[in-house]
Amino acid sequence: MHRPITTRHACCTATHSDSAKSTRADLAALGEHLNACPQLHRHLLALHGATEVMKGFVATRFMSTLLVFVLVIGLGAWIL
Repeated sequence: MHRPITTRHACCTATHSDSAKSTRADLAALGEHLNACPQLHRHLLALHGATEVMKGFVATRFMSTLLVFVLVIGLGAWIL
């Protein structure tokens, strides 16, 4: 099966030489990559943060919200 072609940024963290020391070129490339990533995806990161906040809010109040919803529906059905 063929792999789909993606345009994602790929980063190799393995060294291609015998030593595991970082060169200045490696550190410069890493610095550029780390500076570029948040800029490219800052809107998605903000959206992800907002969804995590909402998820936490709903999860902690799920049973209370469900109980109020059932009581309102039951009261409405009882009155009608």
